[in-house]
Amino acid sequence: MEEFESLDASLYTEAPNEYELEFKNLLLNIYSCYLLIIDDNTKIPNNENNIRDILLEYLKNIKIRQESCLIEGYRFDKEVDEGKGRVDIKIVSINDFENFEAYFIIECKRLDGTSTLNKKYVSEGIDRFISKKYSSYYSVNGMIGFIVKKIDIDANIKKIGNSFDCIEKDKLYTSTHADLKLYHLMMDFSVLI
Repeated sequence: MEEFESLDASLYTEAPNEYELEFKNLLLNIYSCYLLIIDDNTKIPNNENNIRDILLEYLKNIKIRQESCLIEGYRFDKEVDEGKGRVDIKIVSINDFENFEAYFIIECKRLDGTSTLNKKYVSEGIDRFISKKYSSYYSVNGMIGFIVKKIDIDANIKKIGNSFDCIEKDKLYTSTHADLKLYHLMMDFSVLI
């Protein structure tokens, strides 16, 4: 029993939040679906809802989910009413199916390097999470930046704001806002538009 008395829990780093790790892995698998869309050379209109809908077609296709994107155990719904607004994508895990408040949210916005779309990414995206317009059961949610014009993604992220941390350059970023962490997944559709 003496050996346990000398243990000091402060020596150990905090374990990553289970839901945060789940969400990050889910985003990387969603990115695999994006790569499949690029490989399929699917023509895409320069419209946020159309791009989201094409992505959702891939995410809802059981064959693609099982064979290419390795996404199982999730339901993807679009344009779900959050009371104060409609979220672009609501993701429910089969593990939390009975808990109606437990889901991830993804807000989608187009980006082209201009201040107009960069401002919308913040005001109609990030700010909706910060202001609690969108719920945050897990304290982690995300945004997808649909890149519609060839730009330097990393440089554009820096133009949007300095609160971003790079996880994977030109692909995945995070930003932390009080008790909320947002993941920002960048998908360059410029070659298909």
